[in-house]
Amino acid sequence: MPSQHAIDAENARFFQKVYWWMFLGMFVSGGLAWYTANNAVLVNAIFANSWRFFALIIGEVALVFILASQIKKLSASVAKLMFLGYAALNGLTLAVIFLVYTTESIIQVFVITGVMFGVMACYGYFTKKDLSSWGSILFMGLIGLLIAMVVNLFLQSGMFSFIISCIAVVIFTALTAYDVQKIKKMNIIGNEGTDEDTKEAIMGALQLYLDFINLFLHLLRLLGNRK
Repeated sequence: MPSQHAIDAENARFFQKVYWWMFLGMFVSGGLAWYTANNAVLVNAIFANSWRFFALIIGEVALVFILASQIKKLSASVAKLMFLGYAALNGLTLAVIFLVYTTESIIQVFVITGVMFGVMACYGYFTKKDLSSWGSILFMGLIGLLIAMVVNLFLQSGMFSFIISCIAVVIFTALTAYDVQKIKKMNIIGNEGTDEDTKEAIMGALQLYLDFINLFLHLLRLLGNRK
């Protein structure tokens, strides 16, 4: 059996890979979102036709579903390409925030999100408390949040939207700590450098990417300044 020091060192190296892929995905999404928002042809192609926009959303959901459900069957190379493909599609749809909000407020909220995410990620990584009991509560919260967002598509209530974003910030803040601890437990000690290890890192990066992006978007709705 490896010593605790060896286990801690391997976990640290594993999370370096997780965060590297997460930040790469965010860089792809952010860069493509900014480029798209400043390209009139792309803006018109994506947002002038609602069907194209929703087709991109469906493509994102499909990629996440396939990646999450088929990760064991996929090769590490395919998993990487699918993750980056999802980040690229998400970048195209995220271009809308550059059209709606000022660049200054986007940067400010991104920094705030980074601080909140970093604090909760550290808590999830270093805490000795078992956070697994949070899972069912957070899952039910996500389901309720999704239902509320669908209902508000018809209500178009500003107050309801504000409440939804407040609840979402709480949920995704807690999810960050929960997911970091879950990813740490998921890491199989001893398979470092294998394809399985790479796929574990990709899945961890995807989970944390989703936590960060959702936390950022809901904070932006609460704190962002519109153009």
